Amino acid sequence: ALHGINPNLSLIAGVNLALYGIFAALYALRVRTLAGTPRAVPGWRQACFLSGVALILVVLVSPASHIAEELFLAHMAEHLLLADIGTLLLVLGLTGPVLAPVLRLPGMGFIRIIGHPVPALGLWALDLYLWHVPSIHTAALDHSAVHALQHACFIFFGANMWMPLFGPLPQPAWFTNVWQLAYIVAVRLVGAVLGNVLVWGDHAFYPRYAAGEAYWHITPLADQQVAGGIMMVEGSLLTISLFAWLFLKTARQGEERQELMDLARVRGVELTDRRAARAVAAGRGPELRARIEQDAVDADDAAPVSAG
Repeated sequence: ALHGINPNLSLIAGVNLALYGIFAALYALRVRTLAGTPRAVPGWRQACFLSGVALILVVLVSPASHIAEELFLAHMAEHLLLADIGTLLLVLGLTGPVLAPVLRLPGMGFIRIIGHPVPALGLWALDLYLWHVPSIHTAALDHSAVHALQHACFIFFGANMWMPLFGPLPQPAWFTNVWQLAYIVAVRLVGAVLGNVLVWGDHAFYPRYAAGEAYWHITPLADQQVAGGIMMVEGSLLTISLFAWLFLKTARQGEERQELMDLARVRGVELTDRRAARAVAAGRGPELRARIEQDAVDADDAAPVSAG
């Protein structure tokens, strides 16, 4: 019903509330299990994950969510919050020990495969474009089950897209900061192409919104153009933030690598620049530092004692 709560969408909202509530509860249970151990989940990661779940739930079950069924621009904003921001927060909340029970389940090994940068980017792009094919997009609006599948795909493939950058799964050795920069640019370009098509299209692609657009006094083409503009602006802001993160990360890693090299030189321990860089990139700088200290102690203990 126009400008009212669709009963089918209410059913979807209830199912979503239950599913993501269970999801959050399982995460909290795992966090509690790991608490007090060396694998405890940092508080900031817990806050990110729970904020992501909360954001997704607010978007999906908000009383104002019906507007996303009436205006394409509102639907676009909803999907960007789900697929970009909400999923990013979820991934930031994950650690290896948190995911370990899931990865041990039968048939879950594929997560490591699709979490590789190449399939992660390709699957995300395919999912993004597929759901914006007019006939498929309209089917999601007309059928509650397809709509629920659409949201699930945006969340799953959105989270998978972030995994190579922020997730705990091991990444290939070649996926250095330079390739991570290329990955960010590729994500931006994929979104920008679709955004430009929506902004510069000469006709509206989604007539299904016609009644809602008439109610809100906006033309179909203007609705589509604003939706494309929202997508491009959000993508630009997110890309700038990612560039800043990668710059700071690169600077921090460079500083940590140099500190390890200096420590090894002072302690008389052999350490190549490549080994130090690999350890820092993998987040194992503290382990390498401890090993350098231990190797120096062992070398001192093994040194021959002068007879005087």
